[in-house]
Amino acid sequence: MAGTYDDLARVILENVGGSANVDSIGHCITRLRFKLKDEAKANDEVLEATDGVVKIMHAGGQYQVVIGPHVNEVYDAVVAAGDLNAGGSVDEDAPAKKQTFMNVAIDLISGILQPVLPVLAAGGMTKGLLSLAAFLGWISKDSGTYTVICSFADGIFYFLPIFLGLTAARKFKINEFVGAAIGAALCFPAMVNIGATAEALGSVLAGTPFEMSYYATFLGLPVIMPQSGYTSSVIPVVLAVWFASVLYKKLESATPSAIRFFVVPMATLLVTVPMTYLAIGPVASIVTNGLSLLLQSIYEIPMVGGLLCGAFLGGVYQVMVIFGLHWACVPIVLTNLSVLGFDAVLSGREVCTFAQTAATFAIFLKTRDSKLKQIALPAAITGFFGTTEPCIYGVTLPKKKPFIISCIASAIGGGFVGLMGVKKFTSGFSGILGLPIFVDPSGAEGVTNVIWLVVGILIAMAISFVGTWLTYRDEDKQAAAAR
Repeated sequence: MAGTYDDLARVILENVGGSANVDSIGHCITRLRFKLKDEAKANDEVLEATDGVVKIMHAGGQYQVVIGPHVNEVYDAVVAAGDLNAGGSVDEDAPAKKQTFMNVAIDLISGILQPVLPVLAAGGMTKGLLSLAAFLGWISKDSGTYTVICSFADGIFYFLPIFLGLTAARKFKINEFVGAAIGAALCFPAMVNIGATAEALGSVLAGTPFEMSYYATFLGLPVIMPQSGYTSSVIPVVLAVWFASVLYKKLESATPSAIRFFVVPMATLLVTVPMTYLAIGPVASIVTNGLSLLLQSIYEIPMVGGLLCGAFLGGVYQVMVIFGLHWACVPIVLTNLSVLGFDAVLSGREVCTFAQTAATFAIFLKTRDSKLKQIALPAAITGFFGTTEPCIYGVTLPKKKPFIISCIASAIGGGFVGLMGVKKFTSGFSGILGLPIFVDPSGAEGVTNVIWLVVGILIAMAISFVGTWLTYRDEDKQAAAAR
């Protein structure tokens, strides 16, 4: 495999302006994500005409090169060709370009959550398959085997603040293990279990949906904990590490070098952890719980709520993917899973991957363009397993009409899924391998969620496939090529 992507890497690096023009480089499942000092030096036309490059995107303040499922190998080759740091950063001290609030938010969500997504998907898939196995009677929940598997499948989510603390610290450019230590403090068993082992000393915001009891004080001030603690949470640790980064950098510049090694981390933790429990965590919990409550309330409106929620998400989710906005859904899912034990608000989006796959497969069957066939078939296979970027950027979006049809199909299928109240019980991958996460681990609903989800998927796929088959013409491709 060594050297397979060297030529492609050199072309990419040359046409983003060379390594000197790269502020940083990262990647997600299908894209190389560059931050360039001057995007005007990049050559979109050359890159999009290069074999191995699916599409060029500008989103979230990033220059994104859509590669496909072999992005890991291309990333390694680009890093090696440009002599970039293993962490993906080059010239970190260069002045940062001004970005809009939306771009900053997208950048934060992507940068902090993306490195953790593979283990979240692994844990979620394992939990889903384990729940299915237990439901079918293949394994007992009381067995040692079940417990051992749960130790890592559940542990990934339980200790999520530690992972996010580390990646947030990397994003905010402070010592990564200070961030991990903050996450560990939020998962400390004595604090997590304080509500179960002590009597409430009082409450804050009593009589409101946001009422919170406190079971301990710090220097006389109430320490407020959400019912489930901060395990599996997202926003509190991110805000805490951001606060820590501001303090850390000020302390670092003011502390003598002889004692900086231990004084700066110690002082940062001594201030940040109590502040998190006293202020940052509760405020963040109010906001995130309020958001979940709002979305859940809309969803629970009889008939209309689930239908509208599912249809809206089904219709726009792939557009969100294009602009990199889909990462914003991750905290909502994790919050609902943590607070409610399931997520029903975002289930409508699950049909989108299949609608895109169906449209792509219809084009594969109908087109006479051999090059398009070579792109469409592997893209459809990849989409079936949950990764739709090759479908979107390589096939449906350039043709416009198939993309619109797939979004309409997703809205209809998503509306059905929302109407039937389909729930997911853990986080995990999309596509066919994601079906087990809709199995109720308690056994109360059996596989009902999966059945209704599959019906919604089939509705979306049928509409997308038939609509694309009836409307697609190879002339669309020729016109696009002429442009």
